[in-house]
Amino acid sequence: MLSMNFEIVTPERVVLREEVIQVTAPTRDGEITVLPGHIPLVAALLPGVIEIKKQDGTLEIMSVSGGFIEVLKDKVVILADTAERAEEIDIDRAREARERARQTKENAEKMDHVEFADLSARIAKELARTKAAKKWKKIRGGN
Repeated sequence: MLSMNFEIVTPERVVLREEVIQVTAPTRDGEITVLPGHIPLVAALLPGVIEIKKQDGTLEIMSVSGGFIEVLKDKVVILADTAERAEEIDIDRAREARERARQTKENAEKMDHVEFADLSARIAKELARTKAAKKWKKIRGGN
């Protein structure tokens, strides 16, 4: 079975480094799926869910808050602002953080453009975290 090297890196750590057969990621131009032999590309990532299909057929689900994906001949690298494995995410805490940010955003008339953009990014990050955790839980047979 054809495979490719994959790694996802944040400023703090290497989150995952493994041989994989498929990577699906949310880019600014839409969701893409990369298979071995994909044409080279570089694309900006949106906050969202990354799905990695391993050589044994299992799926790894991760949340990213943005960054870049680079596809090379036999390697895929994701440089993410933040990235978390879905099983590490506490769904309730992510929901609470998103709700707090949403409530703060309702008072947007008191914010400048930078604060508003930062808050919007935090909401998108928490939404991505929640989606990743829910997807992982569903795949693993949870509720």
